[in-house]
Amino acid sequence: MKETILKLDNVTKVYPNGTVANRDINMEFEKGEIHSVVGENGAGKSTLMKMIFGIEKPSSGTITYKGQEAKFNSSMDAIHAGIGMVHQHFMLIPSFSIVDNIILGDEPTKSIFIDQNEATKKCQELSDKYDFELDVTAKVSTLSVAKRQKVEILKTLYRDAELIILDEPTSVLTPQETEKLFDQLRQFKQQGHTIIFISHKLEEVKKISDKISVIRNGVSKGTYLNEELTMEQLTNLIIGRDLDSDMDKYKTHEDFNNEKALEVKNLYMEKNNKPVLDNISFAVKKGEILGVAGVEGNGQQELVKCITGLEETAYTGDIFICGNRVNDFNIKKRRDVGMAYIPEDRMNDGVAGELPISDNLISTYYTREDINKKVFMDTKKIDEVSEELVKTFAVKTKTAKANVNSLSGGNVQKVVVAREYNTNSKFMIAEQPTHGIDIGSEEFVHHKLIEMRNAGAGILLVSANLNEVMNLSDRIIVMFDGKIAGYFKDANDVDESDLGMYMLGAKRQSIEETGGALND
Repeated sequence: MKETILKLDNVTKVYPNGTVANRDINMEFEKGEIHSVVGENGAGKSTLMKMIFGIEKPSSGTITYKGQEAKFNSSMDAIHAGIGMVHQHFMLIPSFSIVDNIILGDEPTKSIFIDQNEATKKCQELSDKYDFELDVTAKVSTLSVAKRQKVEILKTLYRDAELIILDEPTSVLTPQETEKLFDQLRQFKQQGHTIIFISHKLEEVKKISDKISVIRNGVSKGTYLNEELTMEQLTNLIIGRDLDSDMDKYKTHEDFNNEKALEVKNLYMEKNNKPVLDNISFAVKKGEILGVAGVEGNGQQELVKCITGLEETAYTGDIFICGNRVNDFNIKKRRDVGMAYIPEDRMNDGVAGELPISDNLISTYYTREDINKKVFMDTKKIDEVSEELVKTFAVKTKTAKANVNSLSGGNVQKVVVAREYNTNSKFMIAEQPTHGIDIGSEEFVHHKLIEMRNAGAGILLVSANLNEVMNLSDRIIVMFDGKIAGYFKDANDVDESDLGMYMLGAKRQSIEETGGALND
């Protein structure tokens, strides 16, 4: 019989404003298992993990860890008790070595000095024990995303964590990197560690879990053995209905005369004397979605910044939006000629969190004649537009007057997508448009992007989610090391594993083959 390491009894969390994040949650986690916790954004997963990790305190109920009631006053209390957490956004210092990041706050000492040799020895032994293949003396700034994640996991193992919470651990990994991580998680399990796995990728949840617990609207919908649940049953438990995953059937095929919404020619840029964009050329036609796949750090971010006008480093080449050369245009002028933009970082670049939802919903077209009356803004019209968008995009809020930072991540994303959708632009950059949001919100965003496509907009979809790229795109390019490493005229002609090989640089196409991205 397995040993229960963590138990939640009727755990409830009510915030001072009356919001009920969790209500009477009952769950048990056994030693030496991989236990996934799934649910939509705003369902209460994050709050529950924060209570387990000592960041929040329950309003009522009991958390029992290793047979004792856990009354953590901070995350340090949880860490000292043997609980570790790897957050979705890494908490590493890039200029420090791997060793220095791992031991920070828990440094071995010799006399009054840090024992660097002992620290290096212990960290390297940990890396080797779990086949992490890291040189722990390397600087974090030199590491790939997958290796940085390994450093975060090593930080928890260094502190002897018996229970590790992983929050969206595969969100920016290739299929091959994800499989490697899963092998390591299985190894952790065999050695007695308990893994709580938080993910919106249900295929991966099904692949790695021993048990799955579902939360919907702050309430537990039960804990199930993985083998007892079909994918359809799991989806239904999470969102209360079946998921519609076939996006092809919603695409229309009108002819927009091969007009180009975006054209990029010979884009070249260097940083630190190294090409980060190496003669990139491609086009996005009106009425299509061109997907850009790639591991983070291969030029996608710089490409997006060049197109949007956010890039400060000088570059050469030409960028045309709806026929207009925009190299010298600021962001507003690019928007004026037809550009819309869903940024990757919704909180820093997508919204003003301290302002009302209504202000955010008109912030990129506040000069529009029906809203701006030259002297005063038409508040009645703004209210009308924002209430309609909140309703259409199913933003969960009592009123559009509420501040954006009161919303869950998925609902903030809906605000950004609603605003950009409402610009009626002919060119959209959708940069990681569903990153970190639940399957229900993801499905909704996908439908809205296809609606824009069908109405004649050209969409550049930049995403680390291969399923998203493959399900939405008409054509696909793969970026590796600042170049277009692969081009697929029909997104249906390539599978996930093959795309992963191009993303890792294990496969490359010739210049003639990739040139079709501009000319087809």
